[in-house]
Amino acid sequence: MVLNRPEIPLHNNTSEGDIREYVKKRKISGSTRSEEGRKCRDTFASLKKTCRKLGISFWEYLDDRIKMAMQIPLLADLITPQSIAIDSR
Repeated sequence: MVLNRPEIPLHNNTSEGDIREYVKKRKISGSTRSEEGRKCRDTFASLKKTCRKLGISFWEYLDDRIKMAMQIPLLADLITPQSIAIDSR
């Protein structure tokens, strides 16, 4: 796969780094008290990482959604063009 798509890294350090912050917080806090809390924590952690990778401020994104301003595009709309660009290489 790497020979056909040189943009793919030869290691999984990026994926490991994505979950490292989450694992550290979970160890310190002792996890959550409920399944709903776990889902909430996982959702916000995922949103934060996605915003960071797309160069969007997580807090500005949340503020935009809470106020229903919709000034920042949907994350799915921002991810798709980048994925297509990588696939077409």
